[in-house]
Amino acid sequence: GKITFSMIKPDAVANGHTGAILKMINDAGFRIVAMKQARMGAIQAAKFYEIHKERSFFQELIDFMTSGPFVALVLEKDNAVEDFRKLIGATDPQKAAPGTIRNLFAKNIDANAVHGSDSDANAIREASFHFAGLEMFDKDGNCMG
Repeated sequence: GKITFSMIKPDAVANGHTGAILKMINDAGFRIVAMKQARMGAIQAAKFYEIHKERSFFQELIDFMTSGPFVALVLEKDNAVEDFRKLIGATDPQKAAPGTIRNLFAKNIDANAVHGSDSDANAIREASFHFAGLEMFDKDGNCMG
């Protein structure tokens, strides 16, 4: 796929890492299609993460993601989902490869600095959740949502 969705999570925003993370994303060849800083309430966070609602960590995840502002991003590049997941590194920063975003900026497995979609289908679903169609245009003016 050509697009992926990412969030710079509240921990990284609070710690002042937004600019450095955006630079790494740009330097890795991703084009920022859409971007905004926002804040989720519990209802929105629960809806966004509904695939995890049966998991033991669900409430902790909601509490964390609503703890402060985050930055939502729609990114464009060939092979976007896979390439972005390589750039951010493993969910657990202890296991994340050197030089990856999580290796550099994540505090722990929960406060892990960034989110990246795990499939093309989820990239579209997640991007559409945070951005209206009008906000997501490619360089030719075609709506990507």
